[in-house]
Amino acid sequence: MAERGAQPQVPRGRRWFLKAVRNLFKPLQPDDYIEMINPLWTTKELRGKVERVEPQGSEAASVLIRPGYEWPGHKPGQYIRLGLVIDGVYHWRAYSLTSDPEPADGLISVTPKKVDSGVVSPYLVERIKPGELVRLGEIEGVFTLPDPLPAKMLFISAGSGITPIMSMLRSLDHRDELNDVLVIHSARTREQIMFLADLEDLASRHEGMRLDLRLTSDRGRLKPGDLDEVCPDWREREAFCSGPEEMLDALIEHWENNGDPDRLHFERFQPKIGGGAGDGEGGEVSFLKSDKTTECEGGTSILEAGENAGLELNFGCRIGICHTCVGTLKSGKVRDLRSGDVSEPTGQDIRICINSAEGDVELEL
Repeated sequence: MAERGAQPQVPRGRRWFLKAVRNLFKPLQPDDYIEMINPLWTTKELRGKVERVEPQGSEAASVLIRPGYEWPGHKPGQYIRLGLVIDGVYHWRAYSLTSDPEPADGLISVTPKKVDSGVVSPYLVERIKPGELVRLGEIEGVFTLPDPLPAKMLFISAGSGITPIMSMLRSLDHRDELNDVLVIHSARTREQIMFLADLEDLASRHEGMRLDLRLTSDRGRLKPGDLDEVCPDWREREAFCSGPEEMLDALIEHWENNGDPDRLHFERFQPKIGGGAGDGEGGEVSFLKSDKTTECEGGTSILEAGENAGLELNFGCRIGICHTCVGTLKSGKVRDLRSGDVSEPTGQDIRICINSAEGDVELEL
């Protein structure tokens, strides 16, 4: 992943002017001076300024950001790579966008849940202040609302799995399309429910939206077998599910055995490693920059193998989303631990958290 934000949508007239006067500023570029005046105005990458931070339950917070240029837009459910400096070091992480794709106030938002052992999420939830600058990377993800919209929808989430769904619900609210929608969300306690006030407000304003909040400390998390009682027509609905792996696995199996799997859409926050494909060949991995060689078993990621050998390798999400742990493959074949697919992308960057060695491998790391 390139360590910079996405290309900003700079107005055509400004781009033309900067190109026309480029020779007047040599050896620097006009953009270098503009950045000195206001870092948000740089045309090199898209940046944003934190406007405010809003607590979401007892373990999370929404960080509202004003992009330096016109927001290029996103589809409800997609995520963005966010870059920020923490104690002098740049970190990149991927977070679901929780804002309406067409925000009236021009602000976008991400809503991380604090991971005690993490670096970025505790900073975003507890330490980041209004006025701080962040880099806004590319928008990605295929967990989105279809077009045209289905007549009847079912949303099932647990914990921080509500984050991509919140953007969908806000978009449906903006379009006045919350006509026949059931939202089932699980959290351990009421205090831990993210977007509680927003969810209750949506349900109160839209007769067509029904909200079922399940406290797992009291009722337990939704089981697939509960659907016939909670949502008797679930087979007729387009379903969007996001949450822990065990919940998704149970729902996928239920739809495959009792419904139409094509009507189930889901978002995993962890990769489905293995997936019944079995372990691969494994091999010897040479980290060229570190001058270190180690064995990598067929079911072990290259990242884990390097760490087990004592290397301090960059990583972020460890699930193949944020692109922090990339290295250039100089030679050899790798195996995607999610699908079992073997490839030989020589000269290209690979994500070492989701790939294993398939024979001997050389990496520029």
